[in-house]
Amino acid sequence: MLPVGMSQEQIAAIGAYPAGKGVLGELIRHPRPLRLREVSRHPAAYGFPPNHPPMHSFLGVPVRVREEVVGNFYLAGKRGGQEFDLEDEAVLQTLAVAAGVAMENARLYRKARKRLQLLYDAATRVGTTLDVVRTAEELTRVVVPGFADYTTVELLEAVLQGGEPSGTAEMHCTASCGVRQDAPLIPVGERITWLPATPMASALVSGHAVLEPDLGAAPGWQTQIPAARQITDYGIRSLITVPLQARGVVLGLVNFWRLEETEPFDQEDLSLAEELATRAAVCIDNARRYTREHGMAVTLQRSLLPQTMPAQNALDVAYRYAPAEAGVRGDWFDVIPLPGARVALVVGDVVGHGLHASATMGRLRTAVHNFSSLDLPPDELLGYLDELVARIDQDVIDQDVREGEPGITGATCLYAIYDPVPAQVTIARAGHLGPALVHPEGSVTFPEVPGSPPLGLGGSLPVETAKFQVPEGSRLVLFTDGLVEDRDRDIGAGLALLQRTLAEAPGRDPEQTCQAVFDALQAARPRDDTVLLVARTRVLDPGPG
Repeated sequence: MLPVGMSQEQIAAIGAYPAGKGVLGELIRHPRPLRLREVSRHPAAYGFPPNHPPMHSFLGVPVRVREEVVGNFYLAGKRGGQEFDLEDEAVLQTLAVAAGVAMENARLYRKARKRLQLLYDAATRVGTTLDVVRTAEELTRVVVPGFADYTTVELLEAVLQGGEPSGTAEMHCTASCGVRQDAPLIPVGERITWLPATPMASALVSGHAVLEPDLGAAPGWQTQIPAARQITDYGIRSLITVPLQARGVVLGLVNFWRLEETEPFDQEDLSLAEELATRAAVCIDNARRYTREHGMAVTLQRSLLPQTMPAQNALDVAYRYAPAEAGVRGDWFDVIPLPGARVALVVGDVVGHGLHASATMGRLRTAVHNFSSLDLPPDELLGYLDELVARIDQDVIDQDVREGEPGITGATCLYAIYDPVPAQVTIARAGHLGPALVHPEGSVTFPEVPGSPPLGLGGSLPVETAKFQVPEGSRLVLFTDGLVEDRDRDIGAGLALLQRTLAEAPGRDPEQTCQAVFDALQAARPRDDTVLLVARTRVLDPGPG
């Protein structure tokens, strides 16, 4: 305790009051007004610091906040001065009550600001991605240490896989964060089944948060042996466990823990924990539903892409395909044998994402196969494909307008025919990046291919065709923009990196080239699909004429 009503020099000379001793201790032990008419000239005898100024009379009253004594007010009279009476006592009590109210208001204000800041942080920092695990991790990082000393999130296995959750028996610890790293809580990645008497099981069954201010006094908690004993022995004292629910379905649990040295959770904390869990559950459910749709789209996309390369003698071919982290985008490729030992190479990209993009990609790939069977030159084939995409887009737009959703608007495509007899490439592109060509000695160029607008825009300019010779053993590299463009790298920088990577080892075969390019350019968390197609050329003898 510190004195009030003295100069700074006097306060510095006295120092802190020894709480709980002498007269001041009496005010705390027996919180009622205390008047003394005769006080020794040596205040230390009454529990005051040795350097306290002499006093003759004393009047003290306790200061309460929420019925708890947090300090006291006192008046010290000099010898020969007026004795303190009941009127003085009433005035001092009024001041003590006002001080207690002010202290409580200040505490509530600080707590309200802290609550609002925490809710703001949760709104802006939880759910920044459509990834279930990252969303759970974001929740734990937001609340530690401002609200809890430790936080763990446990989800049902089906939630992690994007499926519909059912049952609440076995949980999967998905995220954990704490002020120290050695707490005996469930490690991330482990599974646990909470016993029926535990607060966690009660929360899951009731659908409501459960508060345990003192885990050591919670008999139901002690049934989870040995985990419960290890946690309380470590010094974790207080718990709030909240079911994560969205659309009436339980997704998992979030557990907030506090150590013994931290103020235990109370009812105000319980309501805040429920609000945090509600917001997080919506984000986790959105991520779960996205995970399911993304998985379906990836499965559909892969099923629509070539599963094996067709037999042909003109090219050695290798490829890579990687879906975007945040939604399949409709990239595709194909290798199509043509009459006369020729081979068509195709890469394309449907605008849009998800199941719509995958289904449209499948229709376009089928159309390219059909048009190729007519042995059309690249410019004519892309012209027919442009008309088809325009019709597909209009169908999709009409449907989505009725459903209140945006439609797919176009696609890009590059179509090349390699003829192994003259070793010549005939190529055209519509809205797509041109190819790279790795010459046998290792130099890398980007052949000039006239560009045309993307497919499906309507009224587009005629598609132009380019032709160029390629020496035997050259590698023709076709790709989509997801390979060279990323959130941290523009297309120009990506193309330069691709050129350097392709030039590093002239003797690589197509498979080795694909791997080297993906290692150098593929983003850790790609925002777009990526297709890479590498074809090494052969030259065939035309035979007797």
